[in-house]
Amino acid sequence: MGRSSPPVFDEIGNEDDVNHDASPPPSSSSSSSSSSSSSLKAFLSGGVGGACSVLIGHPLDLVKVRMQTTTAPSATTVSGMLAETIRKEGPRGLFRGVGAPLASVVPVTAVAFWGYDVGRRIVASSSYSSPRGGEGGDPRRRALDDATDACVAGAMSALPTALVIAPTERVKCLLQVQQQQRQRQRRRGGTSGMASSVGVRAEYYSGTIDCARRLVEEGGARSLFRGTGMTIVRGVPGTAAYFAAYEYAKREITVYRGMDPDDGSPPSPGAVLVAGGLAGVAYWAVGVPIVADVLKSRYQTSPPGRYPGGYVDVYSALVREEGYAGLFRGFRPAMMRAIPASMARSIGMEVTRKMLEFAD
Repeated sequence: MGRSSPPVFDEIGNEDDVNHDASPPPSSSSSSSSSSSSSLKAFLSGGVGGACSVLIGHPLDLVKVRMQTTTAPSATTVSGMLAETIRKEGPRGLFRGVGAPLASVVPVTAVAFWGYDVGRRIVASSSYSSPRGGEGGDPRRRALDDATDACVAGAMSALPTALVIAPTERVKCLLQVQQQQRQRQRRRGGTSGMASSVGVRAEYYSGTIDCARRLVEEGGARSLFRGTGMTIVRGVPGTAAYFAAYEYAKREITVYRGMDPDDGSPPSPGAVLVAGGLAGVAYWAVGVPIVADVLKSRYQTSPPGRYPGGYVDVYSALVREEGYAGLFRGFRPAMMRAIPASMARSIGMEVTRKMLEFAD
């Protein structure tokens, strides 16, 4: 099976791309065409898988962001926030802000692939790289070695990916909380207790393009990248944990089924599905991502001048008003979202890949 990549990168950044002991690939035009076709299929299937993940996971992502940016009583439980959203905005309200992440699926997939591929090449060319037990070594040791290599490469991929995700997150978060803010302002005659307590921006945007355009008009392109620092802090440990968990779980599941994970065959759909779900949980389970995500959400949705000291001010205000427990707001919906969103990505990729193969 080799050290194939997590769902987003299956069949793209696999070991054949970084194994310096392998013989050089054929230089014929047919081989080149076949390689390009395989990469295109993997890229397209990754984009479809990412879109499936966004659509399935967005309602709980909306709940997470709203819980992170409000102190309302209904925001203390996932069910309470879901019920309030549906009651006041209808089922459609659960998908507010979904346009931004959907629009960024393709560039995020491209940059994530590139970043992971670079990371795997760096790891493969270093003295640190696996395998350290040999092909006939201890399977458990090889599983740990593969997971460690994937962990390092994954952490590297989070850096360039954050530059694409940050503007998307900025627009998405503003669109997700604006209806909530507008309702509170209307109910309180134009003043909002929530705005004064957590500093949510009191603007109203008609959609993704309008939000992005007005942010640029008001603060320049730099305004779109507000929150990039915490996006990186969230992404590096989270992505490292995701890749490590995926690689380890996939290999262990394959061994458990009595198959050889090193025979060069692709992992089974079941192994990809389960490993993807566990990897999604691992992303948030390491703890740092949710804390960074809370600070990022509050900073990105705050009006200009609310936090002149940046993240330090956000952290100080949050701890002062809500205690350290406030740093973990949104953890439950994040964990609840992890498995179905990751599985949706895997299913979307697998179905698309099969359809593209059938079309050949």
